[in-house]
Amino acid sequence: MINGVHAILFGKDADRARAFLRDVLGFRAVDAGHGWLIFALPPTELAVHPDDAGAERHELYLMCDNIEATVAELKLKGVEFTAPVTDQGWGKLTRLRIHGGGEMGLYEPRHPTAIG
Repeated sequence: MINGVHAILFGKDADRARAFLRDVLGFRAVDAGHGWLIFALPPTELAVHPDDAGAERHELYLMCDNIEATVAELKLKGVEFTAPVTDQGWGKLTRLRIHGGGEMGLYEPRHPTAIG
């Protein structure tokens, strides 16, 4: 039976992205060998959304309880945000840059969550 999810981020500078996840976001990691870090993530949930454009794609969002406070805390750590916080009604969203690894969403849900 399925017992977890192993998500993968691809980036131009994997070592820099790993350092960002470890040092800035504070995710614990194990070394799978030769510095290949695998990170423990907070509890996770999975949603399936329709895509009117017909593109089948996958996205990863970090979740938080208070997006304004989380953004302020991460900015103090040097995190760059690539989109303003927007209120979608069902939640608040923004995007942050992962040094060496592209972007990731940050999300404050206002609906019931599977992990809550």
